[in-house]
Amino acid sequence: MQKRRLGNTDMEITPLGLGTWAIGGGNWSFGWGPQDDADSLAAIHKALDLGINWIDTAAAYGLGHSEEIVGRAVRERAPNERPYIFTKCSLVWDETSNGQVRNVLKADSIRREAEASLRRLGVEVIDLYQIHWPVPDEDIEEGWSTLADLQRAGKVRYIGVSNFNVAQMERARAIAPISSLQPPYSLIHREIEAEILPYCQQHNIGVIVYSPMASGLLTGRMTRERVAALPDNDWRKHHPDFQEPRLSRNLALAKLLGDIGYRYGRTAGEVAVAWTLRHPAVTGAIVGARRPEQISELIGAAEFRLSPNDLEEIENFLRANP
Repeated sequence: MQKRRLGNTDMEITPLGLGTWAIGGGNWSFGWGPQDDADSLAAIHKALDLGINWIDTAAAYGLGHSEEIVGRAVRERAPNERPYIFTKCSLVWDETSNGQVRNVLKADSIRREAEASLRRLGVEVIDLYQIHWPVPDEDIEEGWSTLADLQRAGKVRYIGVSNFNVAQMERARAIAPISSLQPPYSLIHREIEAEILPYCQQHNIGVIVYSPMASGLLTGRMTRERVAALPDNDWRKHHPDFQEPRLSRNLALAKLLGDIGYRYGRTAGEVAVAWTLRHPAVTGAIVGARRPEQISELIGAAEFRLSPNDLEEIENFLRANP
């Protein structure tokens, strides 16, 4: 699988990275419902077997559980098969949180989070450490300065941000270089195209996009019945993208992607991911998987290229169905 340099780092990453939001389970406010750890481990191993060389996780996913599963899977591999591990800070919880997380960017909190992530992952250094959300806004400078301190101390190799806008990245860059941005990007959510992606190109900030399949809506496997059957502890059940009037439009878009993919022997999900990778500012796309077969259905997106006619067909649909 081809690789791309991530921003100002020395890391050459595959176009697809494995996302582990869903494997954290449903025991927190943004969980995806019940998840079997054996399936999670099998999915991670399948992704690595297929050539994916980076895993993206976060302390908050499953309140630490996702990091623990990632660490266990990595320990089960040979040393020369170790992927890059990316994780995030700034969402914290305690015994009284009842599954809720809160945003903290204070230095002492981030230092504690970093040590806890290192323990759960079972590694001596985190390859990319990211601020999960720029909240509270007034503490961005303190939080980013702390990540720079962790980098100088050798706890993390590179530092990045997630969900930042241009003004917030400007403030961070005044303190220390940004290696990467992790924003949402899909055919359903294209907001970053106007300012954020050009800014990242201009300043050599790598971009690893999350939710390129819109949290499952564009996989071709989501149906109205499956949406209705989502458990109450799956955050998607209550999100506007999964409710009318957006749901019908989103499922129609997924059908179009499936029709395009059929011509090439590709899945709708592969078409959705390949669409995000077509943008020159995008270094890689995070694909989430809860079972190994889901990775097999998406891996082709790494090399697949949409034709100009395919892209125009998609744009025509979006113009007709804003």
